[in-house]
Amino acid sequence: MKSMNKKIPKNIIIDVDGVLSTGQFFYNQDGKVFKIFGRHDNDGLKIVKNFFSILFITADIKGFKISKKRIVDDMGFELRLISESKRYEYIKNKYGLDNTIYIGDGIYDSILLKKCKIGLCPADARIEAKKNSNKVLKSRAGEGAILDASLLIMKKFYKKELDKIFKI
Repeated sequence: MKSMNKKIPKNIIIDVDGVLSTGQFFYNQDGKVFKIFGRHDNDGLKIVKNFFSILFITADIKGFKISKKRIVDDMGFELRLISESKRYEYIKNKYGLDNTIYIGDGIYDSILLKKCKIGLCPADARIEAKKNSNKVLKSRAGEGAILDASLLIMKKFYKKELDKIFKI
């Protein structure tokens, strides 16, 4: 596992399906109609949003409107449609690998998990993602993995600020 030194990255980039959502797709005769998103992850995003630039990415063309409804319309974050084959170059050129925390779950995410400043994946990620991540989170996709990641990131880079958030 690679080390996580203290230089603070500016970006958190999150793969939608299999991280923010469970990765399950529900179809009927009209096509893809549902995705499952968890209830805890937006809490984590609220904690980190004032400290990092947050971007969601997906390669799911057919389910893009579903993801957009949750991520852009309901939560207020940015979402980009980027194919798996173009993700690495896109993130490297637009955001910088050393300036990015990447959260992914699949085989196509594994190179980003390995090359970005910090790579994190849900407990139920593919073995390739787990192997190339700095940390495998305790929660599964769509069941609090983003909250886990947010708390981990804040403890690492902004512990005093995190303590203030939860001070009673």
